[in-house]
Amino acid sequence: MFLIDMFNKKMTMPTAETALPGRPEPLATAETHFVSGRPLKGPYPEGSRTVYLGMGCFWGAERLLWKTPGVYVTAVGYQGGFTPNPTYQETVTGLTGHAEVVKVVYDPQVVTLEALLKIFFEAHDPTQGMRQGNDIGTTYRSAIYAESVDDIDTALKVRDAFQEAMIAAGRKQTVTTQIAPAGPFYYAEDYHQQYLAKNPDGYCGLRGIGVTCPLPVAS
Repeated sequence: MFLIDMFNKKMTMPTAETALPGRPEPLATAETHFVSGRPLKGPYPEGSRTVYLGMGCFWGAERLLWKTPGVYVTAVGYQGGFTPNPTYQETVTGLTGHAEVVKVVYDPQVVTLEALLKIFFEAHDPTQGMRQGNDIGTTYRSAIYAESVDDIDTALKVRDAFQEAMIAAGRKQTVTTQIAPAGPFYYAEDYHQQYLAKNPDGYCGLRGIGVTCPLPVAS
């Protein structure tokens, strides 16, 4: 019964009242990117934009994104829930409401948000709800957290384009990606930052579904 109860908690979003309390102080974490040496928390170049992407386990997702031309810096953390400054151990219980996400700071003159979201949708399975493969729970949900209304509109258009491509490919699943305004982003612990650069043989759960995401036609 205890295991069933814990499983149900991991698969169900908590409320602000039932979420873990967290703490007022940020977690200790890295200040610079392990690969590029750039500042994780800024300052960033003038004109940079930011989007937050949840693709399941953030280790593999971050590596994919830091290698993308036009991306200035990446960092991993927790977002979309209620608990302030959560730890990894707290987040994976499902009782913080947060997803594992990658903060992506990019130069829109080199890579557009649409291009980043094309990579996002093609690199994981955005139809699984509160899981990603064998990684089960709310923390592994597919998510896009955007900093402007225009960016949310772009994310919705790319999502719809990918859904149409799935239908054309004979897939019957529905995209379950959460698209919402970006709330507070909490940096994950130091050892999670650029984990696969520090541990090249580490776990990476990224796996797409073999459907190409067409970029939406500008209206």
